Amino acid sequence: MSSELLVDVGDDAATAQLGQLKLSTLEDQQWPPDESSLSKSGETDNSQGFDPGSPHLPWDHPFYDIARHQIIEVAGDDNFGRKVIVFSACRLPPQHQLDHQKLLMYLKATLDQYVESDYTLIYFHHGLTSENKPSFGWLREAYKEFDRKYKKNIKALYIVHPTMFIKTLLILFKPIISFKFGRKINYVSYLSELEDVVKCDQLVIPTRVREYDNKLRASLKPSSLPSMSPPHSPPLPEQLFGVSLVMLRQKDPDNHLVPVVMRDTISFLSEQGLDIEGIFRRSANVTLVKEVQLKYNSGTSVNFRDMEDVHLAAVILKTFLRELPEPLLTYQLYNDIVNFTCNDNQAEVMKTLVESLPEENYSSLRYLITFLVSANSEVNKMTNSNLAVVFGPNLLWGRDNAMSLSAIGPINNFTRTLLDQQHLVFT
Repeated sequence: MSSELLVDVGDDAATAQLGQLKLSTLEDQQWPPDESSLSKSGETDNSQGFDPGSPHLPWDHPFYDIARHQIIEVAGDDNFGRKVIVFSACRLPPQHQLDHQKLLMYLKATLDQYVESDYTLIYFHHGLTSENKPSFGWLREAYKEFDRKYKKNIKALYIVHPTMFIKTLLILFKPIISFKFGRKINYVSYLSELEDVVKCDQLVIPTRVREYDNKLRASLKPSSLPSMSPPHSPPLPEQLFGVSLVMLRQKDPDNHLVPVVMRDTISFLSEQGLDIEGIFRRSANVTLVKEVQLKYNSGTSVNFRDMEDVHLAAVILKTFLRELPEPLLTYQLYNDIVNFTCNDNQAEVMKTLVESLPEENYSSLRYLITFLVSANSEVNKMTNSNLAVVFGPNLLWGRDNAMSLSAIGPINNFTRTLLDQQHLVFT
């Protein structure tokens, strides 16, 4: 959570009062293995979950014992074009089984990749109990560790399934929390309410959280229930977002390999966006984003030159990539990319990998990478490393969509190396 919520707690009356607050005791003594690392048959699935044998995070890595719990994950971009960081309290093991100092460093290592961009925090509160809650000493230390660098670009904190404990905590800390940050805190009573912010199917929501949400909904009268997301329906005849590259090519009257959304956004950004500092790091008005998507999906042409916000085109480009049914780099290459290591023949290895992509994916990837490496980094500050952090999660994700630091690091590294070596990879 943001440092502005982590206050310097001492031995005062407020602390004593907080200590008496009763936490949820549901499943207090049950710490099941994380369902995202298990297949439906109950066997370990290392293809998309945490792989203890993977060279990018070996068992003796300092963060191994933290990453394996999948407490902190990155879930692509939200509906505003902001990176989403997810913290799941129910995945915290009992206090004596977790090194909270490493947890703090792991959280910083995750945020360090995104604090220069607009980002959103989603905190699943259900599952925080008297057994696994961090100590107030840890909160005090976290407060000292998280400085303005981590605060300035957080645009929203969503607390899902808040309890009296967390609400009272924030009330007691209200005098210390700035008014500006206080407006960023949002309580979310039901998972369906998150759909206004982020597509829930791109989040790996713990089973315990889903089950708790179902219990809450079942306890309400039908008239009081928030509406659920409509089931996925077949794409509209003119739809461009959320449609496979093969289908988009078939729809295109000129049989273009690169989708029109990519061509439009990249053409506009090449002309007017490369002199904007932090381009690709800022969010855009969600209403405008939805309007542009609706135009594309209804077959209406879009001219970004008629719109005031240059960042809108950048957000639309990232949104288009993120909403592809399968990532541009494909699920087939997931393991190869996550386990990719830099060495003397790295360009040849990458060349072999990308040339194995379907024709539409290869052409679209080359079109995107060629544009990105032409970016005016001296002016807009978007170096290859910065571009990799922004685009890596939008080029590849696991079948469960969200990714822990153990996967996002290698994916970003592969993307950066691809940008560095593009002249050798795309011949």
